[in-house]
Amino acid sequence: MNAQTYSRGVLYIILGGVFLSSGGLLVRFVDQASPWAILFYRSLVFTATVMLFLFVRDRQSFKKQFLTIKPIDLLVSLLLAVGFICYLLSLFNTSVANTVLVLSTGPVAAGILAYFVLGEAVKALTWAAMVLAFAGVCVMVSGGINASDIVGISFAIAAVLSFAFFVVLLRHLGPQRDMMAPTALAGLVAAAMCIPMMWPLVETLAISARDLLIAVCLGSVQVGCGFILITLGSKSVPAAQIPLLGLSETALSPLWVWLAVNEVPASNTLIGGVIVLIAVVMQGYAGVRSAGEVISHPD
Repeated sequence: MNAQTYSRGVLYIILGGVFLSSGGLLVRFVDQASPWAILFYRSLVFTATVMLFLFVRDRQSFKKQFLTIKPIDLLVSLLLAVGFICYLLSLFNTSVANTVLVLSTGPVAAGILAYFVLGEAVKALTWAAMVLAFAGVCVMVSGGINASDIVGISFAIAAVLSFAFFVVLLRHLGPQRDMMAPTALAGLVAAAMCIPMMWPLVETLAISARDLLIAVCLGSVQVGCGFILITLGSKSVPAAQIPLLGLSETALSPLWVWLAVNEVPASNTLIGGVIVLIAVVMQGYAGVRSAGEVISHPD
């Protein structure tokens, strides 16, 4: 791993978090569509977006990337699909505060999993950044957390575990092979999982043009661009750092709502968001510097 590759990976993941942070704002504008309908259309658009990226990037090997998918690669698709669904269902079944607080444990889950599965050592600074980020999220939600909705919290826990296994599996397979094709298939898997819950199917699919546009934006701009960047960044960034750097999503979500709909966030939300961003920047800077030292002073 060289300094340039690591630096680029950090940038990809932080930018991926920025794109993902638009989800809360976009969901605010949903009019009448059910969560399952939004999930269905968002998932299909996600697959189309990633496939378009693959086609533009390398037309010659486009078909080959899908034809050479192995059974274990489909586990990447399944894990990401489950994460997609559980994350959005958590937002619909509990407060955003509860969801955000549970999702902030993602770096810890990924770090522990990577340690046991991949043998990736988690540096002390990374643990410190995890603790700082978690503290920041606690400050963000301290003004109105409600832990009474067990269903929503359970969905959030499932999302955390799914994403943790997803990033660890990417680290295991990604450095050797391009995992963008299995990532693209996650949308189709998620859409298929939504169909049994969309009843009656015809009525559920018939959403308004406004809601369909929102679903398209969620599938292309939010999760499409977001997970394209995260998948690219996973090739050079340790698994424990991926969800940590991605916490830029948590810190920036209230900012977009503030700027777009003039919903002024509480002071604890602003303070906590700043703490999370400090943790993200600290981890990214430290990792880039450490990679640079490895090159400057090889053993």
